[in-house]
Amino acid sequence: VQVMSSGSLALDIALGAGGYPKGRIIEIYGPESSGKTTVALHAVAQAQKEGGIAAFIDAEHALDPAYAAALGVNIDELLLSQPDSGEQGLEIAGKLIDSGAVDLVVIDSVAALVPRAEIDGDIGDSHVGLQARMMSQAMRKLGASINKTKTIAIFINQLREKVGVMFGNPETTPGGRALKFYASVRLDVRGSTQIKGTGDQKDTNVGKETKIKVVKNKVAPPFKEALVEIMYGEGISRTGELLKIASDLDI
Repeated sequence: VQVMSSGSLALDIALGAGGYPKGRIIEIYGPESSGKTTVALHAVAQAQKEGGIAAFIDAEHALDPAYAAALGVNIDELLLSQPDSGEQGLEIAGKLIDSGAVDLVVIDSVAALVPRAEIDGDIGDSHVGLQARMMSQAMRKLGASINKTKTIAIFINQLREKVGVMFGNPETTPGGRALKFYASVRLDVRGSTQIKGTGDQKDTNVGKETKIKVVKNKVAPPFKEALVEIMYGEGISRTGELLKIASDLDI
């Protein structure tokens, strides 16, 4: 399997194959502000560093160019699209993948891919299953083309609580079951402890320890975890990773 580094040493190790597999679908999900977009932006920076072209479909309309640049993303070289509807976002993704000209497409996020009928409809209208249908159609179309062109497609997804679940896990990801099924790799990203600064900043939160769990992996054994430090304004701390891995290996 050909891979592209995730831009994080710890995550590459957890992924088993040394990075994200090319020609596959990746899903990154987690609670809000857990660091999902940060993880995806590191992949964008990595794709560009390797001389590839990356596209970012910003359905959330929330990409911060200054933050992306701080993570090493070359904004001038990034293909950025802010679609009006879910169909348009998936259509743009499809055209980019079919062209074979891009190495990485990031869709942020599945939850924000709202079907056109829902946007045009009135508040209160019921659109049950519309988004799930749109996603499963898109997955069938994109899946084959992603494989053929060896593009990496990263879908960012939010976590929702299922209503009335007494037993088992109440958490669910929007957009139906198709993505869960078609994804070769699924990452669960969760922030844990806040990181305090040093010196003058000892009372300030400067970052967050973040756990990335590989919950599905078709190219290597799953369920490995990466512990990274996401520093505010600069992304995953390289030094933190190296120190942690070195201590794990008793270096």
